[in-house]
Amino acid sequence: MDILQHLMDGFGVALTPSNLLIAALGCFIGTIVGLLPGLGPINGVAILMPLAFAMKLPPETSLILLAAVYIGCEYGGRISSILLNVPGDAGAIMTALDGYPMARQGLGGVALSISAWSSFVGSLIATLGIVLFAPLLARWALSFGPAEYFALMCFAFACIAGLMGDAPVKAGLAAIIGLSMSCVGLDSNSGVYRFTGGDVHLSDGIQFVVVVIGVFSISELLLMLQQHHSSTGMVTQTGRMMFNMKELTYTWWGTVRSSVVGFVVGVLPGAGATIASAMTYSMEKRLTDTEGTFGKGDIRGVAAPEAANNSAATGSFVPMLTLGVPGSGTTAVMVGALSLYNITPGPALFTQQPALVWGLIASLFIANVILLVLNIPLVGVFTKVLSVPNWLLVPGIVAVSSVGVYAVHATTFDLVLMTILGFAAYLLRKQGIPMAPLILGFVLGDMMEQNLRRALSISNGDVRILLESPISMGLWGAAAAMVTVPVALRMWARRQRSSPAEG
Repeated sequence: MDILQHLMDGFGVALTPSNLLIAALGCFIGTIVGLLPGLGPINGVAILMPLAFAMKLPPETSLILLAAVYIGCEYGGRISSILLNVPGDAGAIMTALDGYPMARQGLGGVALSISAWSSFVGSLIATLGIVLFAPLLARWALSFGPAEYFALMCFAFACIAGLMGDAPVKAGLAAIIGLSMSCVGLDSNSGVYRFTGGDVHLSDGIQFVVVVIGVFSISELLLMLQQHHSSTGMVTQTGRMMFNMKELTYTWWGTVRSSVVGFVVGVLPGAGATIASAMTYSMEKRLTDTEGTFGKGDIRGVAAPEAANNSAATGSFVPMLTLGVPGSGTTAVMVGALSLYNITPGPALFTQQPALVWGLIASLFIANVILLVLNIPLVGVFTKVLSVPNWLLVPGIVAVSSVGVYAVHATTFDLVLMTILGFAAYLLRKQGIPMAPLILGFVLGDMMEQNLRRALSISNGDVRILLESPISMGLWGAAAAMVTVPVALRMWARRQRSSPAEG
C-alpha cells in the first residue's frame, strides 16, 4: 500500500501542467534526436542538461525532461534503422536485421508501427518492474563483480552465434574484427598507445559514431547505388501502415519475454540496451524461428529487440536511483544533472527526495503513452522517406551522417576513417559477412577487457576467480549451452532425416 500511495503522489507531481508539457516536449525532441544517425540518447540528454539547468527548472522537472528525451531516443532510433538500415544508436542494431528487409518488401509502415507498440510494452513492463522490484533488484545487481560481468559479456558473444546460425564462421569473423577495432587507442591500465600507428587522432580509440555510421550508413549507400544501377532491390512502400491483430498476436509472447529479459539486463550497471537486444533477438530466433525467416523480414525479429532495448533503457534507472550507480551512459549524464542540484542518488534518495523519485517514475508511464500516441499516427510521415528519390536521399544521408561524425571531435580525420570503414564494410557485406556481430564486438570489447583485467587484478592473476561465484557459473553454463545445443539439435535433426532413408 505504501508503494501505491507513493506512486499516486508521483502522478500528482508528473501531471502538473508544466511537467506534462515538459514531458511531451522531451518525447518529441527525443524522437527527432533518436532518428538522426550518430546522435543517440547520450548526446540528446547531454545537450539539454545545461539548458534545463540554465532555465532554473526544479530538479524533478529537469529529470522528467531528460528521462523523456532518453526514452524518446530509444523510440526514434528504430526509424532510420528500419527505413534506411542506419541504426540511430547501438540498441537499434538488431532491429535493422529484420526491419530493413521488411521495408524492402514494402512493409516499412508495419515494421514501424509494431516497433512502436513493442517499445511501449517493453517500457511499460520495465516501469512496473521499477515500482515493484527496484530495491530487490538493486541488491541483486550489487552482487555482480568484474568476474560476473566478464561472464555476462562472454554469454553475449555466445548469443552472437544465434544471429547467423547458417554461417557461424562468418559471424565469428565479424565479431573478431569488431573486438580488434575496440583495442585501438590508449590502454587505460598501462597508459600505452595500442595499434594507433603513431597517429594522434587514434589516441582515444575509434569512436562508436564513426564505426556505426561507416559500417551501416556508408556501406548501405554503396549498396543502394549498386542496386540503383542494376534497377533491382529498391525499397518501396505499400499502402498498409499499421500492424493487424494477427501480427499483434504473432509477436505478443516474444514481446513480453523480451521485455522481461531486457529489464533484468538493464538493471545491471553498464550492461545496457545493446546486450539486451542482442540476447533477446538470439533467444527468439532459437525459440520460434522454425521456418528460418529471421533476418529475412520476420516481424518477430523487429518486435523482440525493440521491446528489449526500451525495457533495458528504462531498467537502467534502477541502479541510478537505488545505488547511485549509473545503469547506462545516458543515466551517467543524468547523475551529473542531479549533482548540479546538489542531489546525490542512492538508497537515501527514496526517503529524502520522494517527490523527485516517484515523480520521475510516474512520468515514465506518462511519457510512454505520449510516445505511443505521437509515433503511431506519424508512421505515414516517416515512411515518406521511402518515396524520396535516390538522387536526393543519398546526398541527404551523407550530409546527416557526416555532420554526426564531425560533431564528435570536429576533425576531418573521422570523416576519412568513416569512408574507409564504409568501403571495407561494403566489401565484407558483398561476401555475406554480417555487420551486427562486428558492431557488438566493438561495443562490448572494451567492457569485456576491462572487467577481465579487474577480476585478475583482484585475484592476483588467479583465473579461478572467473568460476567461483554461482552467478558466473550460471552464465558460463548458459554460454556453453548457447554454443553446443544448436549444434546438437542440428546433428539430431540430420540423423532423424537420414534414418528413414536407411530404413
